[in-house]
Amino acid sequence: MGQNLQSSERLRPVDLARGHGLSTQAVRNYEEAGILPAAGRTPHGYRTYTSLHAGALRAFLALVPGHGHRTAASIMRAVNEGETDGAFPFIDEGHAQLLEDRRTLRAVESALRDLAPTTASGPDAESVSGRGDTFIGPLAGRLGIRPATLRKWERAGLVRPRRDPRTGYRVYDEADVRDARLAHQLRRGGYLLEQIAPLITQVRTAGGPELLEATLRDWQDRLSARARAMLTGAAELDTYLRQRDAIAEGSVAADAAVAAPADVSAGVPADLPAAVPSAGVGSMPG
Repeated sequence: MGQNLQSSERLRPVDLARGHGLSTQAVRNYEEAGILPAAGRTPHGYRTYTSLHAGALRAFLALVPGHGHRTAASIMRAVNEGETDGAFPFIDEGHAQLLEDRRTLRAVESALRDLAPTTASGPDAESVSGRGDTFIGPLAGRLGIRPATLRKWERAGLVRPRRDPRTGYRVYDEADVRDARLAHQLRRGGYLLEQIAPLITQVRTAGGPELLEATLRDWQDRLSARARAMLTGAAELDTYLRQRDAIAEGSVAADAAVAAPADVSAGVPADLPAAVPSAGVGSMPG
């Protein structure tokens, strides 16, 4: 259930939008998506925002580079609905994926270090009839992808299986399996097929190490940038959470003050005489 938290400052949509190079429509869209808390309304129906909305917008925009738009929106919706604990798993998943991508990079670097010209596929590979041969189904299962993906990679030149002369089935030798594994790892790293194809070619020939090193350096740089962006997003989100907590505590204190009974003795000067009881019938002089 969302909390109705407001602060005293009043801002227009354009005030929020201007500081981030956004349109006022984008600000309204963020509110409707639950990324910002619900806006107040003037008697004429115009939206009014507060410093709390400004903090929510800063937090969301800081979360996007590290977590992506969809996850950042999910985090903010959970917080604004009062389900802060529900926001943390989204953040955890982002860090877990970053760690997995780092491990993938290490695996690619390790695979490339082990490459040698003798392992590259070429004209002689067509005559291989060895122990490492496999078909499309088992290879797809090993990689956790669909056979259609391997066929797509074949059309893009990432893998070059030969055909069994008797059955016509695709046969992947050890070099093909290596290429498929490398393509799979690079796809997980965010590379497009057209970016992977030159790398696979270089791997096959074990030449052009500069291209391989530049690709891996770029990948490492992007992972580091994402990690820094996650830190920035976490800092802005923490600021927003503290802002919400402070406003909520202020609201509770105000409500307690209103609910507390008035102390009638408070503020009475100490030097005033005690109240004199009213004269009754029994107090008449004799």
